[in-house]
Amino acid sequence: MKLLEGKVAIISGASHPKGIGKATARIFVEHGARVAILDLDEPLAQEAAREIDPDPARVLALRCDVSDMAQCSAAVNQVAEWSSGQIDILVNNAAITQKAAFQEISEADFNRVASVNFNGVFFLSKAVMPFMIARSSGSIVCISSLSAQNGGGIFGGAHYCGAKAGVLGMMRAMAKEFGPSGIRVNAIAPGLITTDFSRTGRSDESKDEAARDWPLKRAGRPQEIANGCLFLASELSSYVTGTTLDINGGASMN
Repeated sequence: MKLLEGKVAIISGASHPKGIGKATARIFVEHGARVAILDLDEPLAQEAAREIDPDPARVLALRCDVSDMAQCSAAVNQVAEWSSGQIDILVNNAAITQKAAFQEISEADFNRVASVNFNGVFFLSKAVMPFMIARSSGSIVCISSLSAQNGGGIFGGAHYCGAKAGVLGMMRAMAKEFGPSGIRVNAIAPGLITTDFSRTGRSDESKDEAARDWPLKRAGRPQEIANGCLFLASELSSYVTGTTLDINGGASMN
């Protein structure tokens, strides 16, 4: 059964080969969705789109800096032209990180991390809302982080943790405001995943070793976060909104 047959989805930050976004784009297409990949690196996004499905009617690749409201609006409008005004799903996945001690974070560092991780969620969500409201339906999935809940981790400093925590608050506010319009908004808080998001050069094996003390005794895989996105985007979660889905192998239990 294809869970997203006839749906149109936008996924930000979806071009990196080992990324959560690309894994999500792939599974969405497998389940019948048409997918627009947004990424700062347009050639990489185009390459990812061709790999997932060479049919340009199925996968669209667009350059978008999510920290720029005008670019977000322009990209969403391009998707709407491609899809005849239909936008059913948004996955706010684009993110950057920086591991730094609190006193080492400069104003420029703070603004750069916050603008992508927090502002980008606001800008893209704001841009898609008119299209979802017009159809009285929609699902928005915001990728947060375990670091937002426990105040730290291997991926980033206080500015990263704060921005990702802000995403959770914004998600709940959107869920309350737009629920009456038929729009569901949820978040996923991944734990340690075998992407190279942190650009630390650590191997998948070393990440698995770092997770040995957790109940499932390994790091997660991008596909496992993508599976969570599929659940929250589909009718399987039709009565779920304002929720944070923890996918962390038991590293933290709430």
